[in-house]
Amino acid sequence: MRNNFVFLSLVFLVIPRLSKAQTLNADRKKISAIRVSKAPKIDGKIDDDAWNKAEKASDFIMWRPDNGKPEPNTHKTKVKLVYDDKAIYVSAEMEAPDPSKIPAEFTNRDNIGNADFFLMTINPNDDGQNPFQFIVTSSGVQADAKVSNGNEDFNWSAVWDSSVRFTENAWIVEMKIPYRALRFANEPVQSWGINFHRRVQNLNAQFTWNHVDNQVGRWTQYDGLLENLKDIKPPTRLTLYPYASSTVISNKSENSFDWSVGMDIKYGITENFTLDATLIPDFGQAAFDNVVLNLGPFEQQFTEQRQFFTEGTELFTKGGLFYSRRIGGSPIDQFKVKDQITDDEEIIDSPNKVDMLNAVKISGRTKKGLGIGFFNAITDKTEATVKNKVTNETRTLVTNPFSNYNIIVLDQQFNQNSSVTLINTNVTRVGEFRDANTSGVLWHIEDKKSTYNIDGSFRMSHLSDDDTKPSAGYTFDTSIGKHAGNWRGEIGYNFENKDFDPNDFGIFFRNNRQRIYGFLGYRLLQPKGIFNNYGVNFYYNVNFLHNPGTYVGANGGLSFWSQTKKRFGFGGNLNFSTERKDFFEPRQGTLSGIYFKAPQRININHWGSTDYRKKFAVDYNWFYNFFRDNPKEGYGFRFAPRYRFNNRFSLVYGFRYSQTNRDQGYVRKISESYVDDNPQYTSIKDDIIFGERDWTTYNNTLTGKYSFSALSSLSLSFRHNWSKVPYYNNNFYSLDETNGNLVTSIYNEDHNRNFNSWNIDLNYVWQFAPGSQLIAFYRNSINPSDNFAPADIGFADNLSRLFEQDMQHTFSLRLVYFIDYNNLKNIL
Repeated sequence: MRNNFVFLSLVFLVIPRLSKAQTLNADRKKISAIRVSKAPKIDGKIDDDAWNKAEKASDFIMWRPDNGKPEPNTHKTKVKLVYDDKAIYVSAEMEAPDPSKIPAEFTNRDNIGNADFFLMTINPNDDGQNPFQFIVTSSGVQADAKVSNGNEDFNWSAVWDSSVRFTENAWIVEMKIPYRALRFANEPVQSWGINFHRRVQNLNAQFTWNHVDNQVGRWTQYDGLLENLKDIKPPTRLTLYPYASSTVISNKSENSFDWSVGMDIKYGITENFTLDATLIPDFGQAAFDNVVLNLGPFEQQFTEQRQFFTEGTELFTKGGLFYSRRIGGSPIDQFKVKDQITDDEEIIDSPNKVDMLNAVKISGRTKKGLGIGFFNAITDKTEATVKNKVTNETRTLVTNPFSNYNIIVLDQQFNQNSSVTLINTNVTRVGEFRDANTSGVLWHIEDKKSTYNIDGSFRMSHLSDDDTKPSAGYTFDTSIGKHAGNWRGEIGYNFENKDFDPNDFGIFFRNNRQRIYGFLGYRLLQPKGIFNNYGVNFYYNVNFLHNPGTYVGANGGLSFWSQTKKRFGFGGNLNFSTERKDFFEPRQGTLSGIYFKAPQRININHWGSTDYRKKFAVDYNWFYNFFRDNPKEGYGFRFAPRYRFNNRFSLVYGFRYSQTNRDQGYVRKISESYVDDNPQYTSIKDDIIFGERDWTTYNNTLTGKYSFSALSSLSLSFRHNWSKVPYYNNNFYSLDETNGNLVTSIYNEDHNRNFNSWNIDLNYVWQFAPGSQLIAFYRNSINPSDNFAPADIGFADNLSRLFEQDMQHTFSLRLVYFIDYNNLKNIL
């Protein structure tokens, strides 16, 4: 199966080189780059001689909400740009009737908040798809992102300089973007795609220098052109981030101390390709996971919190084959340690997490649009310790071997709107543990007017050295759609065969299925009446098993979203699903033919969000689920008020409540070994047992921040999630394997659940030098077992019992220092 990648590579290479012709943005604005011998000082004052020589970029045009409308005379914008051998320098003077009334909330880096901002995009390849983005808010906070096909990755970070100053009739931004923050070719004369944006919060408007037409295409296709950059050379892009950290963990039973030193490295291998490496990684200050009670057939998917795996990974996430939480996640325990021990032995230690040793990624894109990505990570061997209860002797058993995770990506872009991608992921484990390999070809093709598109993919997976799982699988998807203008739509078909399994490196829940899908939608592109914008979408899915083609059910829905001119956002959904055959809830596999007949469902929900410009604002939503010919019902709501005390201090509280009454779900299968221990259930041996239960969830959150300056802040994050699930006595059922119905069973055991997850994070960040940070971190967490308290108690009683459980305190201090090789060599 490893020949799959070779075969797909050949397919990729025979794709003809398509032209870069593009019909959008034919009348783009242009500005000449002016070289200066003395760089301007980045202090918010624009009286340097360098600015006198520069051309002026002006006559901005509204992008949102009234697309195409000229900037008002009260909010004129003038931008100038110069360069030298080290960097590009930009000044922006943005007029306002009363600058003292400009919102200027302080936030953490890469967050905007209630503030105006100035934004510059730079695209050295001028490909209409992959610009760099640099933002400065009216409070002086920086944000930056690497953009791919309109998707902004704010996890990407560069080190650059900026300053903000207010005058009597304007606010001013100055920026210095060092060449080490960009990727460009070594050519004597260059022209780069460039655009400037201005956000005016009080007007709810965003303006751009080069007009962005919201009727067709992506905003990245509407860059202006910066011409005549001469004799600039890509610098040696080598930056080092050495770090040192110490951590203290304490609870009732013990205290522990740990420390580590390591380094993150960024190195420009060529003008357009960068190597990122993390050596002896330390992720002790990653945010907590929003763990919930999971009674379903699929694992919970978590958001990645580790910066190395979130920054600059847009190539590696293509095709949905990369779930970075697999690296350093739970041991696979393929050979089941509990099945390898004798009656005289017990497991006394079994780590639930695998240690990562190091990771490297190389990525970039050539001038001709070929993106290349290489990723590699190595994890250490993980062992469980087993003790003989008679002799007290111990031995170890491997739960996860020394493992290598690898990704290779080739992504060819063309026509400023299309791409074809080849990706391969591979997991290699030492010894008899299984290896995994997955390959895919993806395509997104648009016509030259960026009106119609064809999307699709073909992916194959292969597992070796695992007798419990099939070896080869594949999936196919294709669709055709219209994505420009007021009316949009798509129709498509996809299937996953019964053996497709990318889960050693990816995350995938359902295989052996096929569906016909599509949507039809209308969106308002210019303000009308009380609305700045609104949209209506209708979607549908018709679902089947792939093998043997059994009809499973259908679902569809109607959704509406909008924002008024007074900035009240609201919308809602009406969703419908037919009675369906659920082949996953019984946990017997889709080829077993066993399914649970899920009832017909109607869902209605509504959401709203008030004006964030005001000190007090509220987000809310509610839902209700109706089920036909079934006692089950579900409902819930979320209420999240926020208050901004001033530009430095704000709090957001969130409360979510959901209730499902008389839910029916899988409990267990009555196995032969279970009957041996419980002979009263001999008559229902091999039955699949479902239980009827009520499921109540309360989720309380509190987030807040206090900014001492644009470079120093204190952040709070709190979450308490409580779910209680009492089962109805004598309401247990056996699943009729012939028709999916539930029949009364004699089974009656305790399966009640009382789940709590409590976390408080307090985080202080100080950027004491460009790119360098001191981070002090405290976490308070409680995670008791699911049966630490009864499931039929009230909130106050549950909270009281929760605080009696073991509480863990974590204190951590981390120092990261930024070193630029170009500065270092000048010193040496």
